[in-house]
Amino acid sequence: AMAAPGAYRCVECHGEAAELYRDYQRGVLRISICKSCQKPVDKYIEYDPVIILINAILCKAQAYRHILFNTKINIHGKLCIFCLLCEAYLRWLQLQDSSQNTDPDDLIRYAKEWDFYRMFGIASLEQTSFLVGIFIALWQMRPEMLKTKSDFILLLKALLLSSYGKLLLIPAVIWEHDYTPLCLMLIKVFVLTSNSQAIRVTLNLNRTLPWLAIFIGLVLENGVVCLFQKMGWNV
Repeated sequence: AMAAPGAYRCVECHGEAAELYRDYQRGVLRISICKSCQKPVDKYIEYDPVIILINAILCKAQAYRHILFNTKINIHGKLCIFCLLCEAYLRWLQLQDSSQNTDPDDLIRYAKEWDFYRMFGIASLEQTSFLVGIFIALWQMRPEMLKTKSDFILLLKALLLSSYGKLLLIPAVIWEHDYTPLCLMLIKVFVLTSNSQAIRVTLNLNRTLPWLAIFIGLVLENGVVCLFQKMGWNV
């Protein structure tokens, strides 16, 4: 639990802490107290992972601080790829539904496979433009918050991890219902809310700036979509 000063963060006040708990051997642990707010530095170290996940789904800042600063989760890259695959599959499925061609010829199958790869590439470019828009906005509004490479990496990791809601796209499509478009819209709102909370927690900002940065990211993302549509691509 010991680390360099400032390696951990208090989940309540975002204050720096050198340790989360102290081990007195024989299973006796004492949670460290934050020097700033006089509360436990990280109460979640005693919680079951399911409880932590529920708190993260509820977008609680304390749960986000625990995950981002006080744990060593390193799945953001794999999670990003899997979310992009989910989004590409959703778009590819909608593209196939709009096509009336049911010819089983190999050439048709290869074309459909290429369509999936194309959708994955488009989804990747849109995600990249969204993230670039957020970084540009934050850099312009609060340049002191992103001084070093590690600051950029931490924020990128936070944004990728907070996009886990995209995994719900697959069940929404598999269990297709009349309310599927509404479900997809709610999933989008949930992902954006999670992204906002991740920015807020990572940079210790108020609620306004993260949403403004997300708005700029969406503008840039939609600009890329419009560019693809002008090129005649079905996105």
